[in-house]
Amino acid sequence: MRMSKLLITATALVGITAGCGVYVDQRADRAERVAEQAYPPEGQLLTVGTTTIHAVIQGSGPDLVLIHGASGNTRDFTFDLMGRMANRYRVIVLDRPGFGWSAALPRKDGTIFDQAAVLQSAAAQLGAEKPIVLGHSYGGAVALAWATTRPDNIAALVTTAAASQVWEGGIDPLYRVTGTRLGGATVVPVITAFVSDERVDTAVKGIFAPQAAPDGYITHVGSGLSLRRETLRVNARERRSLKGEIRQMVPQYQNIAVPTEIIHGDADTIVPLTIHSQPLSQQIAGANLTVLPDIGHMPHHADPQAVADAIDRAASRAGLR
Repeated sequence: MRMSKLLITATALVGITAGCGVYVDQRADRAERVAEQAYPPEGQLLTVGTTTIHAVIQGSGPDLVLIHGASGNTRDFTFDLMGRMANRYRVIVLDRPGFGWSAALPRKDGTIFDQAAVLQSAAAQLGAEKPIVLGHSYGGAVALAWATTRPDNIAALVTTAAASQVWEGGIDPLYRVTGTRLGGATVVPVITAFVSDERVDTAVKGIFAPQAAPDGYITHVGSGLSLRRETLRVNARERRSLKGEIRQMVPQYQNIAVPTEIIHGDADTIVPLTIHSQPLSQQIAGANLTVLPDIGHMPHHADPQAVADAIDRAASRAGLR
């Protein structure tokens, strides 16, 4: 999905449907009900402080926590990687706050640092006091926040296509609009109500390029969950604030002392290797960078064995295998 085109479409629809807010809300309500009925929680709902976190657990062995990226949910990992690792790890997949079946944090408490604190508390509630932590894309930034702010509660760190550095330029116009209160109240309901399956397919193709999404992925992942109004609002706010949060975190990378494995495809145009993981590998002492030739932004689907191998190396380096 080209976000600028979606913004133009959504803005036009806002104009067309001015005065028809009730109809838009009813249509959005219906879309959300359909998605939630089709994709119920895969795991259990935990009460963590004042919020609810959805956790899926499978397997036995050293604890491994998986944190999904922007617009994602647990199903991105339960599609393949979780089952791949469950024969030798106790795998815990968590919905980040506001995604899947986890409740959103208050607007002021949604930073990567806040998310790391909540997810670490959820893992500890499940008995994972010091797990291996893997984060993909935006989830990689949350995993890095976990490692920098909660060093006593992590055994090893694995990042895949992680956003880790301050980049040049801004963000997509869609998020500049939908991350505001006005855009969240006007444009977001129109997207939920009217976005087509074709636009979803186009968005997924863009995320996986140059690879194709695995057969059955779109059906399994439940994109309708990501298109709910509150999730769209949370996702946009996260995109708007991420650069500043990463700027705050970068100086702390030198303090990460746990074994760290960094995985990144050299064909990733969403979170480019040269901007993010190459510098990160120099900022964390002893970090091991694995570059995957011709792989895009979804290495855990495009080359899951390479990601599994990185997890195993991290576990061995941490004395867990």
